[in-house]
Amino acid sequence: MFYESTRGGLKGLSSAEAIKMGIAPDGGLFVPEERVTIDIDRMRHFINISYHERAVEILKFFLDDYTEDEIRECVYNAYTLDKFGCKEIAPVYKLTGNIHVLELWHGPTSAFKDMALQILPHLLVKAMRKTGETDEIVILVATSGDTGKAALEGFRDVEGTKIIVFFPNNGVSEVQKRQMITQEGRNVYSIAVEGNFDDAQNGVKAIFTNKELIDSMMKKGYKFSSANSINWGRLVPQVIYYFSAYLDIVKSGEINLGDKVNIVVPTGNFGNILAAYYAMTMGLPVNRLICASNENNVLTDFISSGVYDRNREFKKTISPSMDILISSNLERLLYETTGHDSERIRTWMNSLKNEGVYTVDTETHRKISAVFWGGYSNEAETLDTIKCIYKDYGYVVDTHTAVGIDVYDKYVISTGDVTKTIVASTASPFKFNKSVVRAILGEDSIRGKDEFELLELLSRESGMDVPPGLKGLDKKAVRHNTVCTKESMEEQVRMILNV
Repeated sequence: MFYESTRGGLKGLSSAEAIKMGIAPDGGLFVPEERVTIDIDRMRHFINISYHERAVEILKFFLDDYTEDEIRECVYNAYTLDKFGCKEIAPVYKLTGNIHVLELWHGPTSAFKDMALQILPHLLVKAMRKTGETDEIVILVATSGDTGKAALEGFRDVEGTKIIVFFPNNGVSEVQKRQMITQEGRNVYSIAVEGNFDDAQNGVKAIFTNKELIDSMMKKGYKFSSANSINWGRLVPQVIYYFSAYLDIVKSGEINLGDKVNIVVPTGNFGNILAAYYAMTMGLPVNRLICASNENNVLTDFISSGVYDRNREFKKTISPSMDILISSNLERLLYETTGHDSERIRTWMNSLKNEGVYTVDTETHRKISAVFWGGYSNEAETLDTIKCIYKDYGYVVDTHTAVGIDVYDKYVISTGDVTKTIVASTASPFKFNKSVVRAILGEDSIRGKDEFELLELLSRESGMDVPPGLKGLDKKAVRHNTVCTKESMEEQVRMILNV
């Protein structure tokens, strides 16, 4: 399997080369040159094997320059019982007759990003060896909250790497911030940016394509790579859990192998739902992909109209990991939908960069809207969903998962489609405990309490244990206290690397 840039600048790269580079020099994202297909007979073999073995089988298609033993080593080192606390790794919870919740938050940082960022460092280290890399790899990350901590934790003290994470200073929850600024490790750097996630992401993209900086780094023995979902090595492990969830539901007898399901994904940067799209193109029986947004509903509007327009008010919401107006991974979907037409991709991405808007052609929009359905939830609807789910089912969801469930309800009302549905649950309710407690117990319950007191309150109310990675966060020493402007992000990188 070879990889190419969505913008046409590079082709014929091995998976190891694509994972090591992270982003293409032309600013494009790497995608497989060919489509992978898994037929129903092969899927039948996957039903009674573990998550780990499903992962090995799927990754073999995409990482064929890795040996099976190398892939198995990466998988088993990443998905341990010690890190994830349950042998299923990504368990499925039956909420109603129609809704199955795919819990992606059992990893060490209590967010779905662990599903990819626990394995990416293993894939990257092996990629460095395979390609004869002698330079130190600098992982550069922009985060809306969860990716940052998961990446810091995943790459902590990994030999031959440094990791620099930029996050919006006032755009993450207190728990998310404390996770990042207390991160231990001799090769980790966490920096707050005065701005929103898009400012941080744009800054990181500009650094990635700064030729003068890249040349200076090479002289000092450094190369950039990424742990954001722009890195194929981050995205491909996410394909696994959609297959695994489907197979678990088949195994439970809820559906027959071959029956189609809907998949609902609360998403901002479009990576998590894009992984579901790739699973569908590989043969996973999917009826509809439902893209759930908060009030930063640029994706909802795009799916509806074919016009992507980031020229709108940026809203800080109670589901901050989706507070994004530039959805980077949408570029991969456009590339796949246009039959790998890099010229059109370059035109649209240049328009987005220069004017903040682009409009896809009618045929591309038709293909996208045939697969995707988009909707969004406001704050009141999100809180009400958390309250109703807890009241009716005794089940606690976080603010992002609540957006997914509310948008799913709107989808059913709009279409009448009652196909069995998988809802991706992207974070533990404890990560966004202030909003969750407020929804369940009312406004008075949070008054005068900080997020760390609310962790314990939510635990007592729900009967759930506070995740180990969140317990005692407020007592940990702050190790990273740098705050910079969006204009000085490059300067921070130069200072850390002394280039």
